[in-house]
This record gives sequence, structure tokens and C-alpha cells, in this order.
Amino acid sequence: MPRTLYDKIWDEHVVHTEDDGTAVLYIDRHLVHEVTSPQAFDGLTLANRKVWRLSANLAVSDHNVPTTDRSHGITDPISRLQVDTLDANCDRLGITQFKMNDRRQGIVHVIGPEQGATLPGMTVVCGDSHTSTHGAFGALAHGIGTSEVEHVLATQTLLAKKAKNLLVRVEGKLSPGCSAKDMVLAIIGKIGTAGGTGYTIEFAGSAVRALSMEGRMTVCNMAIEAGARAGLVGVDETTISYVKGRPFSPAAGLEWDQAVRYWSTLHSDAGAHFDLVVELDAAQIRPQVTWGTSPEMVLSIDGVDHTIDATGDGPVDAAFNAVKMLYPHRARLQLYQVHAVTEGTDAQATVSVRIEEDGRIATGQSADTDTVVASVKAYVNALNRLIVRRTKSAPGENVKSVNMRDA
Repeated sequence: MPRTLYDKIWDEHVVHTEDDGTAVLYIDRHLVHEVTSPQAFDGLTLANRKVWRLSANLAVSDHNVPTTDRSHGITDPISRLQVDTLDANCDRLGITQFKMNDRRQGIVHVIGPEQGATLPGMTVVCGDSHTSTHGAFGALAHGIGTSEVEHVLATQTLLAKKAKNLLVRVEGKLSPGCSAKDMVLAIIGKIGTAGGTGYTIEFAGSAVRALSMEGRMTVCNMAIEAGARAGLVGVDETTISYVKGRPFSPAAGLEWDQAVRYWSTLHSDAGAHFDLVVELDAAQIRPQVTWGTSPEMVLSIDGVDHTIDATGDGPVDAAFNAVKMLYPHRARLQLYQVHAVTEGTDAQATVSVRIEEDGRIATGQSADTDTVVASVKAYVNALNRLIVRRTKSAPGENVKSVNMRDA
């Protein structure tokens, strides 16, 4: 039976699956940094546990270290404590670490590929949401929480449920001036920041294959911004050439040859089933411009931004009134704006709203190809922000269960 790349990696790493779909997934590489690990190490100590597989873990301080002169150390006491704590834990437990003044030190999602610690076919986790970056190498990579960091340290496994398969295919050649970042912003502009929720995204097509490994890492890095936990690119010669000869890569000779034979199978089979397929024409992608607080608030540089500052009697008002029926409130709509890309068959409407209730002001934004849907999402986002401010007196209140297309 034809399988997707995600299916292949998942199947290779499942240790056990419960009846409800919860699986024990083996983890090949655990990248550790100073922010999400202190409590995890404390948990190991309190439970009198050791690290299950030292060689699978690689640590680096990258969130709290100076980016310029490090000769005077770290001046901020909280940042210094986090870095010192990671140093002490790695020294105590014997975990390989690139310390602050190590020449190999860098951003955790850069040092993995640089060192060959990230390899095709691996499962890679790290206590950081942008771990999806490593999917550029045909690895299943995603972020985990602090309690999961402890679980991986103790067992080298992770509890997980399999996601659905989403194929994003970009064919053709990018126009001059366009980069991998423009490509992925155009994708997010099309599917929204929740378009990948519940999916693992495979990025494919001639435009993706033409990218450098750095470009592919940029695209996969942004998978999390599209709502997906992980993004993948199939292995090809570009991938194999990049990892060859790196410190953690398989040694030249028999070990390397065996690895390459396996890596060459890491692509989706012809006829493999995807739950959703999204296609873009690379030639139609223009340099992208973002604004506001969400990556889905994006326009091509030659797109047209129209702003509408008021509502009237129409479907948007009907949708707002439907939400009011589900959640009676006294909030007053102060501002309603629609920023619309008017060109192309997949025109997006990005909606911003501002509401006020009893002196409290909240804003909400959302985007969709359907203006009414985008409007309701933005309105509900704003209402939820108001509710958060009142949870101390009315805990548990929310409107997040509203079905946007039925409202």
C-alpha cells in the first residue's frame, strides 16, 4: 500500500498503540536548551531516574546568551541562572552540550543540522515550537512541553497521536526577488494560521525541490505558524549532499552507504493518500508583506489593501448577531476593518475588530477566503480576550466552541 513520508517515519518509530490511537513513539534525537529543561531535570532527580540514552541527547544554551560580546558573561541574573543550570545538569548527567563559549554553539535549530545531529528519517523533538525546522531533512520533528522533555529524557519515547496528512505542492519557478520565506508566507496566506491544525504538512513540488537546505528549513520552520505541529520535505540529493561528512553523520564507507540507501526511500510513494492537498503556482507568488500580530495577515507586495471601517445590514451583521445569541454580552463594536487581497481566485479577507465592554477593550484578527467566516473568527477572538479578563469572577466562560461556518 502506498504511504506518505509521514506514514513511513511514523510506522518505523511506533513502539505501541492503544485502542484510542495514543502511541508510544521512539525518539531518535532530543535537542535540549536552557529554558524548557530545568523542571524536567528536577523531575528526574526527584524520581531518582537517569537519562535513558545519553547519546540521543544534545544540549545547547541559545535563548539567553549574548549575541555579541560574551567576554563579561551574562549580566541578567535570570538568564545567567538558566544557562548555569543547564551547564550543571549536563555536566552531572553526562549529556553532550555546546556551552556558551563553545565554537559549535548556536541556535538549537541550526546546530542540529550543522553538526549532522539531525538526519533523514529521524524523530526529533525539542522543547521549542519551531522544532519543525528539522523536517526539512525528511525528519519528523516537532516541539514538546517541559513534562514531555522529562518523559523523553527518562524513556527516550513520547506519547503521541498520529496527525492527518496535508500535502502542500508548489510547482514552477519562483519569480526574481522571491525567497523561501515568501513561499511559506504565501502558503499561510492561503490556508491561514489554523489551516494546518491536526495535520503534518509535507511540502513538495518542483519549487520546493529547487530550494537550498536553508530554504527548506525556512519553510518547515513556519509550518507551526500555519497551525501544523510538523512539516516535512522528502529526501533528495540536496539533502544527502548537505549531511555528508558532518560530525554526527554516519561515517564514510559501509555505514554511509547503508544510510543513503535507506534515506533514498524517504519520500511519499506515488498514489499515497493525503487527507488534504493544497496547490500553489510558484510563478504567481510575489514578495510578501506582513503586518499586525499574525502571519496570516499577509499581502503580496503588489496586492491591494481595502479598508472598510463600518458594518451595515448584511451577512456579517447576521453572523455577529448569531454569536450574541450564543453568548449574550454588552460589548460594543468600536471598529470593524476588512483588508482584502482583490486579485486572484483565492482572494483572502483579513478582518480586524475592536470591541469595548465596561471600559475594557479587546481586539481580534482572523483571515479566510470567506469574509463572513473571517469576521466571526475575529469577533470571537476579541470576545474571548474580554472573557479572559473576567475569568477571576466567572471562571470557565468561553465561546471558542462556536462553529464559524454555522454561526
